[in-house]
Amino acid sequence: MSSFGYRTLTVALLALLCCPGSDEKVFEVHVRPKKLVVEPKGSLEVNCSTTCNQPEVGGLETSLDKILLDQRAHWKHYLVSNISHDAVLQCHFTCSGKQESMNSNVSVYQPPRQVILTLQPTWVAVGKSFTIECRVPTVEPLDSLTLFLFRGNETLHNQTFGKAAPALQEATATFSSTAHREDGHHNFSCLAVLDLMSRGGNIFHKYSAPKMLEIYEPVSDSQMVIIVTVVSVLLFLFVTSVLLCFIFSQHWRQRRTGTYGVRAAWRRLPQAFRP
Repeated sequence: MSSFGYRTLTVALLALLCCPGSDEKVFEVHVRPKKLVVEPKGSLEVNCSTTCNQPEVGGLETSLDKILLDQRAHWKHYLVSNISHDAVLQCHFTCSGKQESMNSNVSVYQPPRQVILTLQPTWVAVGKSFTIECRVPTVEPLDSLTLFLFRGNETLHNQTFGKAAPALQEATATFSSTAHREDGHHNFSCLAVLDLMSRGGNIFHKYSAPKMLEIYEPVSDSQMVIIVTVVSVLLFLFVTSVLLCFIFSQHWRQRRTGTYGVRAAWRRLPQAFRP
């Protein structure tokens, strides 16, 4: 066989290996929307479509409840309902014996509806420590949540939560600080941010009610000694005055009782015994 024949055979073999047969059609499967977020027990609509004009079979695979709302040759429209957990929706079509599919992720969320801020203690001396605690009950997914602790407009602390955190857990952030004089002039607050943008949703914000610290100056040892001394002296004077009043009142009463007793006895004497 000539060299030209060998080259022709080689090109033909490569064409068979690299290029599929003309009867095998290339097509795509699409799902809209690709990312979905929904509150517990909620529902949503999903559209499965394909570029194949005459698919042999197609549909939506999911463990959730679904209803076919409408369909045409190259698309199907579903209602998925009673969603209580994160799930994957799979759209699939078969064209010329070949199956293609595409997935859509569904995330269940609960926005922060209550943000509770606690200051402990609420009355603190300058230089002493206090704790700020922020709690957000029943919020998910926790890995999309961030808590911010503020003093006025200043961010004191922020905390995120990993994917390992269980769902529906109460999210808590704490921060310890030392009290300063200016702390008594600022509000303390907490902001909960649930960011669902990466999941196809929105951003939810919720602030706590602001709270303030009662700040007081600590009393030194010398001042404490003076205060204790003054209080002791005042208490001694008070007790002494009470005792003196009691003694004088008893003495005055005895004098009056003695005079009237002599006169009464004199009147009771018979006339014969009187001088």
